[in-house]
Amino acid sequence: MQSLTKRRLSPVELDDLMRKATGVGCRLEAELTDGWFNTAYRVRFDDGRAAVVKLAPPADVPVLRYERGIMATEAMVYRRLASPAGDGVPTPALLHAGDDFLAVSVLEGTPWDKVAERLPATTRTVLRHELGAITARLHTLAPEDGRFGYPAPGSALSAADWRTAFTAMVDALLDDAERWRCELGVAAADVRALVAEGGAALDEVTEPRLIHFDLWPGNIFVGVPEEAEAAPTDGRDARITGLIDHERAFWGDPAAELVSLEFGGDTGPDSDLVAGYLQAGGRLDFTAALRHRLALYGLYLGLMLVAECGPRGYEADRVAFARGFLDERVAAVRALG
Repeated sequence: MQSLTKRRLSPVELDDLMRKATGVGCRLEAELTDGWFNTAYRVRFDDGRAAVVKLAPPADVPVLRYERGIMATEAMVYRRLASPAGDGVPTPALLHAGDDFLAVSVLEGTPWDKVAERLPATTRTVLRHELGAITARLHTLAPEDGRFGYPAPGSALSAADWRTAFTAMVDALLDDAERWRCELGVAAADVRALVAEGGAALDEVTEPRLIHFDLWPGNIFVGVPEEAEAAPTDGRDARITGLIDHERAFWGDPAAELVSLEFGGDTGPDSDLVAGYLQAGGRLDFTAALRHRLALYGLYLGLMLVAECGPRGYEADRVAFARGFLDERVAAVRALG
């Protein structure tokens, strides 16, 4: 994916950056082009380790407010997942991290979206159930300071309660959209009113948990035996090998995770994913309040997708997709009234 936020280095420049920052040089093997925000390269370090190096946008490139400092957020998540508290959540190992880059180990397997159409239903069922269980374990992680919102150092998008933090997060995207003259198809005042109307539902969330908020199939690696792709099996040999791209993470309501998980399949109360989530100890009670919050989180993601089109310079087809997604989410929240 092409984006104006991507920072590209030549092989010599990348090797020089790694030598100065880590003491170990590297050989560039390939650029990984599926990302939307950072630049990612597959490299081979001089000590033989294969790695993925992610580069933050250049310091002078405008980004959305929530995106400020999110490279540090991703590094924090990797560190937390490497601790005993993160046991059971597969993810790359953090090898090196700096202010504007991080290097992680290479995962086994393939991004789920690359093999999804070839997987039989039984395999998909097994993987969705496992994904639910992994998500439940992810949601056991809590912030050390007890605050909701974005964890980047110095972020103003956090608060002691979820309603205040979420409202600030929405306001930031509305301000970004105005700054970039993004056509939302809905007045900012109307969006703020919809969020305010959901205040009581938001107040039910009293314990912040780590939310990835970008668990679409491209950020989930799976290991699937070749025979499982070619012919129906019971799927038991399939497994999730890791979650990647944690930079959008925030401390919030576990139910918010369902918004991006929906890109990969059903997330309703009778879904395989929710069954795995509940079996692993997660809690999701599909009350009217939770459904109201889900609608608001879908609205938030829609705002994010439209607002990011400005600084990233996306082409018309991507802008149209984002606008359509937001339109649907606005209608869903309004239908609650």
